[in-house]
Amino acid sequence: MAEYVAYLDETISFEERAKDLVSRMTLEEKVFQTLFTAPAIERLGVKAYNWWNEALHGVARAGVATVFPQAIGLAATFDEDLLEEVADAISTEGRAKFNVSQKYNDTGIYKGLTFWSPNVNIFRDPRWGRGHETYGEDPYLSSRMGVRFIKGIQGHHDKYLKAAACAKHFAVHSGPEDIRHSFNAVVSVQDLYETYLPAFKACVQEAEVEAVMGAYNRTNGEPCCGSKRLLEDILRDEWGFKGHVTSDCWAIKDFHENHMVTSTPTESVALAMNNGCDLNCGSIYGHLLYAIRDGLVDEKTLDEAVTRLVTTRMKLGLFDNPEAVPFNSIGYEQVDCNIHKELNLKASRKSIVLLKNENSILPLDKSKLKTVGVIGPNANNRKALVGNYEGTASEYITVLEGIKDYLGEEIRVYYSEGCHLYKEKLQGLGEKNDRLAEVRAVCDMSDVVIACFGLDPGLEGEEGDQGNEFASGDKPNLNLPGLQGEIIQEIYKSGKPVILVLLSGSALSIPWEDEHIPAIIQGWYPGAQGGRAIAEMIFGEFSPEGKLPITFYRTTEELPDFTDYNMINRTYRYMKKEALYPFGYGLSYTSFELSNISISGEEILPGQEIVCSADIKNTGSMVGAETLQVYVKVNKEDAPNWQLKGLKKVTLNPGEQKTIAITLKDEAFGLYDGNGKLMLNEAEYVIYIGTCQPDARSIQLTGQKPYHKVLHSHKTVELS
Repeated sequence: MAEYVAYLDETISFEERAKDLVSRMTLEEKVFQTLFTAPAIERLGVKAYNWWNEALHGVARAGVATVFPQAIGLAATFDEDLLEEVADAISTEGRAKFNVSQKYNDTGIYKGLTFWSPNVNIFRDPRWGRGHETYGEDPYLSSRMGVRFIKGIQGHHDKYLKAAACAKHFAVHSGPEDIRHSFNAVVSVQDLYETYLPAFKACVQEAEVEAVMGAYNRTNGEPCCGSKRLLEDILRDEWGFKGHVTSDCWAIKDFHENHMVTSTPTESVALAMNNGCDLNCGSIYGHLLYAIRDGLVDEKTLDEAVTRLVTTRMKLGLFDNPEAVPFNSIGYEQVDCNIHKELNLKASRKSIVLLKNENSILPLDKSKLKTVGVIGPNANNRKALVGNYEGTASEYITVLEGIKDYLGEEIRVYYSEGCHLYKEKLQGLGEKNDRLAEVRAVCDMSDVVIACFGLDPGLEGEEGDQGNEFASGDKPNLNLPGLQGEIIQEIYKSGKPVILVLLSGSALSIPWEDEHIPAIIQGWYPGAQGGRAIAEMIFGEFSPEGKLPITFYRTTEELPDFTDYNMINRTYRYMKKEALYPFGYGLSYTSFELSNISISGEEILPGQEIVCSADIKNTGSMVGAETLQVYVKVNKEDAPNWQLKGLKKVTLNPGEQKTIAITLKDEAFGLYDGNGKLMLNEAEYVIYIGTCQPDARSIQLTGQKPYHKVLHSHKTVELS
């Protein structure tokens, strides 16, 4: 009779099976399972597995895949349902690629099912190079987008994960990039819980994210990948996280090389392992052999870590009968399929934000045009379509290509690159501003000029990304780099109508452009189909519906020091000056009217909900989508300005009306105190319902003033 092997028994829990499998491993085998390049253990039937894969806005770095808009653009959709739809498509392609890789015995990097996405760090400073990987500056919006992205990646099967998502970088991480390996982010308990942790908490408790990645920096003195406070006290004990923790790549060697909190590699791996970092992106965990030999790590601690890692692989169905795992049937024809291309175009359309539209110059009527000028370094720049952590698209449509395709043969399109993205000339032997005459010629020949400027991932990104012009990846300021501002002014001087399209992953300071250019579009890094979406939007094929997930400040000067992690004067929640374009703002080609607005109750009580409802009607002539936004302000000293606490997007035909209800739980009214406790304060609370923030600038730009109602709480209590 064959021996019963528990880890092969598909009727018992994954955790029981994982414990049994780990109990059969030698010490050396267990140690090497904690490396991201986990080797095969042939005698136990364990295949080699590489944990490192990326899926920020499409399956990345593994060949052809659908390249969706960069994460910041997806956030600008303010559309939770869309985020899950996009993530579901990504994980479908991820499974298809994994299945093919397994068929041909490719177990290399970027071939697994553990996707190190999403990035739910808070984009607290617009100079941070990696901000475009995030869902913006607001904890609530980041939470909603992160939760739905994870659900799309991981799926809803009652037994197996479609793929495993990872919330990163835990925690208090948003630059500067050039000192991230040695930097200590000092943060108050209040800011930690009010700003930096909510998105992670939602990912853990609502989305049941399978993995969490630590950050490079220290937080309040502790390196994040070995922080007892973050990984043990908060993540596992407070929040009940059951999945595994991975280090950021080569972050653990920073403990002794840069943070100087340990003296040797052995001490570093002991600090990380003892505080709950299960997986090492890097190779330093090989030193666990010495750490256990020297008594710095108990072998039981290693067993727990490896059990968590094996459990994840089992949840993915990697140890089960292939026919029992439904995702094994996903074929390669799903990669870059037409359905996903259509979804990509839909996401691009929904991400575009219309910032200015003076005298309704947009949409343009092509029947009234004979010539169109397209000028700018981002007009035909593929890099500016995709952002970083990207896959390879089978087709890229730049803004220039999108406009040419849309206009066809009957309208002549004139093009000039205008200037280099950041250098003073385009040709090596050329003189400064060597396209100026061409710019003037294109303007002369054109009925209207579409100016396409901004940044690309070579100017903002991660430290060490190849070709990043600013070395560290962060921006030195918020200005348009190089000669871009001069060329935009030259185009304006021509007297021709100008449509400015900005492609960037972050806020730019454009007060001159706001004052002089009649139409301004924020296109983000809009994905491989982005040029098509932008062209269709300019010529009125659809109405823009994106909203800003970040604040566009007027200048860099009003920002605190980049290394200051205090939230005072940062983001719409704490800023004191007026924004150029506020968080939550975006125009439409159609118009909407709110009526029958109501907010239930007069008093806020623990355990009770407040229902906010409104009728929203499309009073314009185009199909359009609008986002109902609910903000809460606590009239208390040192409280934030107001905070987004509810949102719902709705699409309406002309003349159509729908009723939207948004329910606020008691926690929506809570503020964290200096001990990290969520408190309902004895105070006056103002609830705002509208299609933008209640700040003066939003009201000025939109002509819409949110409805508000004052409620009270008559005692201070801790919320559970």
